[in-house]
Amino acid sequence: MTAAAASQLLAFAAGGERLAMPAADVVEVIPAPRTTRVPHAPESLRGLANVRGAVVPVVSLAGLLGQPVGPERRLVMLAGATPVGLLVDEVSSLVAEARAARLIEPRPLLERAYATLAPRSSKGAAAAVVETHAPAAAATATVALLAFTVAGQEFALPLGDVREVLRIPEGVALLPHAGAAVAGTAAHRGRLVPLLDLRALLALGAGERRAPPRVLLTRIGRHRVGLVVDAVSAVLEVAEDQIDPLPLVLARGAAEARIQAICRLDDGRRLVSVLSSDRLLNDDVTARLAQEGHEDMKAAPTADAGEEQILLFRLGDDEFGLPIAAVSEVTRRPERLTSLPKAPAFVDGIMNLRGQVLPVIDQRRRFGVPVGDGARKPVVVVRIGDSQAGFVVDSVTRVASVPAAALQPVPDLGGDQAATIDRVASFEVDGRLVLLVNPQELLDRAERDLLAAMHGGSEAQPAS
Repeated sequence: MTAAAASQLLAFAAGGERLAMPAADVVEVIPAPRTTRVPHAPESLRGLANVRGAVVPVVSLAGLLGQPVGPERRLVMLAGATPVGLLVDEVSSLVAEARAARLIEPRPLLERAYATLAPRSSKGAAAAVVETHAPAAAATATVALLAFTVAGQEFALPLGDVREVLRIPEGVALLPHAGAAVAGTAAHRGRLVPLLDLRALLALGAGERRAPPRVLLTRIGRHRVGLVVDAVSAVLEVAEDQIDPLPLVLARGAAEARIQAICRLDDGRRLVSVLSSDRLLNDDVTARLAQEGHEDMKAAPTADAGEEQILLFRLGDDEFGLPIAAVSEVTRRPERLTSLPKAPAFVDGIMNLRGQVLPVIDQRRRFGVPVGDGARKPVVVVRIGDSQAGFVVDSVTRVASVPAAALQPVPDLGGDQAATIDRVASFEVDGRLVLLVNPQELLDRAERDLLAAMHGGSEAQPAS
């Protein structure tokens, strides 16, 4: 770089003021991207964005300078080891000197506000989730199931058999002469996936669906298929002694043969039929799908390597994720909870879940989301080792399998929030980012805040 080029300045506007910074500090200028909000972040941090495959903190320069925020149409990407972008109103030109403009140094401004923007590794935290959760599940002899409804009846599949839960794709191509059970074929991540209607497979009749159906992406033997169901109801973790084999007298018809067990919940008042994925496809359906020359039907692997299953949920307008390995189940918040004396405001109370007493924490308050009526909202039960709690969310959207390459650590912005949100998942379909919550930190903070409030007699702050 020549001396003249090194001395050039980038002139721009932000917060109603004309500013300039050394051009050597700038990598590029791009249109303002879509951002994902970070809960409890400083006001000047607009969120995180996906910029050419990198997770980038997006900071409002006007907010950083304490100025009124303008339209902020451009993102100035700064040079340095850690990518970071500054939102400005407009960029005018490269100039030799800052005439009628205030010269700023962006990096010192950022360092004073955020302490550090260096990325940190989250491999240890992710590994801890699997290592600490697995022994607890084995010690209590439980089975994880994904429950769903078909024609008004509740069924379930082992959670490990379900790779993703998707909305029904818009473009579904019908397969000629494929039979009533085959709803068609759809593209997913560059592959064609056959869609099978469970209503037809289970001989429950066609009927009219009141809501858009869901697709359970799974592997049956060598085949990758999508099972069309009416709705997904819950993620369940049930004790093995609550699951009974199907009585032989019932295992006669083709539909009944696909059911391998009956799960008894709520003292037997709720019965869930557990399907056998190995028995869902009969020889006729398999032969017809193979005859269509479906490319994916020839694939041999039985599992998708290098992927992590994530439970996605919403708090207000924001979407977050939890590693499925840390989720015991998803249930409904009881209409009445037992209050907990001296508990902080974000603790709704305690609930009895099949003999276990759990604190119920309103995650909307913890993440600074406006709180409405919490009655009958979903409760995500998270467990790591001996710690367990229920977290109230607005809705549980789906289970997604995220490739390892799409998971990145969150840049360390300093403050308490940094430990709670440890990774971010990038969805290539629409370019959005989803913040992944560190379940160990979530439980640790809930436990610390509860103990502090109950023993100290003062109300804990709704920290992340």
